[in-house]
Amino acid sequence: MEKENFRILIVEDEKSIAILLSRILKKEGYNVKSTTSPEKALEIIRHFSPNLIISDLKMPRITGLELLQQVKPERPEIDFIIITAYATVENAVDAMKSGAFDYLIKPLKDPDELRIAVSKVVERQRLIAANTLWENNLSEGLPPAEILFCGMEKAKKEIEQVADSDATVLFLGESGTGKSLIARALHHISGKKGAFVEINCAAIPENLIESELFGHEKGAFTGAVKAKQGKFELASDGTIFLDEIGEMPLDAQAKLLRILQEKTFERVGGTNTLHSNARIVAATNQDLIMGIKERRFREDLYYRLSVFPVHLPPLRQRAEAIPVIAEYLTGSIARKLGKRITSIVPGGLETLSTYDWPGNIRELHNFLERAIILETSTELDLPAPGHAVRKPDNNKDKKTLQVKKLEDMEREAIEAALEKTDGHRGKASEILGISLRALQYKLKKYRSEK
Repeated sequence: MEKENFRILIVEDEKSIAILLSRILKKEGYNVKSTTSPEKALEIIRHFSPNLIISDLKMPRITGLELLQQVKPERPEIDFIIITAYATVENAVDAMKSGAFDYLIKPLKDPDELRIAVSKVVERQRLIAANTLWENNLSEGLPPAEILFCGMEKAKKEIEQVADSDATVLFLGESGTGKSLIARALHHISGKKGAFVEINCAAIPENLIESELFGHEKGAFTGAVKAKQGKFELASDGTIFLDEIGEMPLDAQAKLLRILQEKTFERVGGTNTLHSNARIVAATNQDLIMGIKERRFREDLYYRLSVFPVHLPPLRQRAEAIPVIAEYLTGSIARKLGKRITSIVPGGLETLSTYDWPGNIRELHNFLERAIILETSTELDLPAPGHAVRKPDNNKDKKTLQVKKLEDMEREAIEAALEKTDGHRGKASEILGISLRALQYKLKKYRSEK
């Protein structure tokens, strides 16, 4: 929560103290109102809707404790800090029992006492708000936060901190770590009113990338039979997610830099300057610094994109999350395929943690989908990857066998998907949860191995 959006009401019958407290907190950037009258405070609360009330304890007619007891039942979300010159254990206990967040003694020894107490309230409310947003917004096509961020608590905290700003976010991590889902989650908890629009920069032909991003006018090029809005127009007031940003052509990078700097652009073949308030979120599995050295990626664009980098660790670095994610995926895939899977063989989930999963969650998903497609009972058999030989000679042999086993299962899953879709590669790639380009690559690879 930004400080200017955090509202504080000071209720203090000594005007000089009210002014002092207001100055300290306004200097910190908070939105502050003050009053010397508890009765007036009740009126201010109705229209100002404070996040925090800092109230003197001893006041005429209505004490700070009585004010708290009147406000809390109707507005439990408002936190209270009680401040008084009459410090007793009994007063402190009464205040805390009534729901006060903190209790300060005046005169304050140092303004930092007040600053620290208020910052604790801000952090508490930020966490409550973030948790509520996760609960409310991660239900539409997204896994629960405890599944999506299992083993990635640092990334989750960073996303909560940056969500309500307009800062550009750059997700870094290996392919298959869930960058697209997490970008969508960031959009949901940000509260952006516009749409979430995604574009895979690697999947668009180089001669069409600018049209996809910025749109085009009728007649701008062969085949442009009518004007078309680009992704930045569609995402205005929302979020645009640029996946695989390292694959973007240099010409398009220059135009992207402009919209990052000025929020303006023109459609291909157009002369009218358009504006977009889209929040930009990008992702890559590449080393962009190396891309800069090799002159494949603009250095100025890199620094514009990496305002707030978030690293998503690979699955092998959070092995404790593998059984949790696998169990969730099993239920999700089974429902999608119309399979009645009611249980998993004992120890089946845990044994998945013995494999490195170089393809991360995407590979795990495909492995599970293959197993579920082949399962004929209600109990899902999940053999450990690479369990073909009981006693491999050494660790290297074991890992080779694991990879071979998974490649065989992947090949069979691709064949099953193509058979199910009568050879339609686009539909097959959707079933498999991979891009069309990835499917074509794998088919070419398997053909060359025959």
